Amino acid sequence: MPSARFRTRTRDEMAESWDSQMEALGAFIRDKRKMANLSLRQLAERTKLSNPYLSQIERGLHQPSVRVIRLISDALNVSAETLLAQAGLLHKDAGDGVAHSAPPDIEAAIMAEQRLSDDQKTALIAVFRSMLPAE
Repeated sequence: MPSARFRTRTRDEMAESWDSQMEALGAFIRDKRKMANLSLRQLAERTKLSNPYLSQIERGLHQPSVRVIRLISDALNVSAETLLAQAGLLHKDAGDGVAHSAPPDIEAAIMAEQRLSDDQKTALIAVFRSMLPAE
């Protein structure tokens, strides 16, 4: 049997990577909330989400949906793309501030799909990138 020329990530490694991405997202949200001088309760009121749920997101214990990311980003005056980039789910090019990744043909196809909303496109690209091996 021929040996593999590349190493694939195990489920544990992928789960650990995902957990660290959720922790990074939560920490970024918490920092932005504090910079905006908002309590967790105030953010909950602005987003119509519960305090415990937001607390779980900030501690990296819960994976927020795109809808929830949008609510939080609106409440904190931060783009949803920025939140996703902070979670390591989107990579921004320093030159133009636009999200990019290695396989632009797949992402271009997603972005060109007219049957999807912008939120759906962002979510699909984020999921796709989360499945790619770490560079």
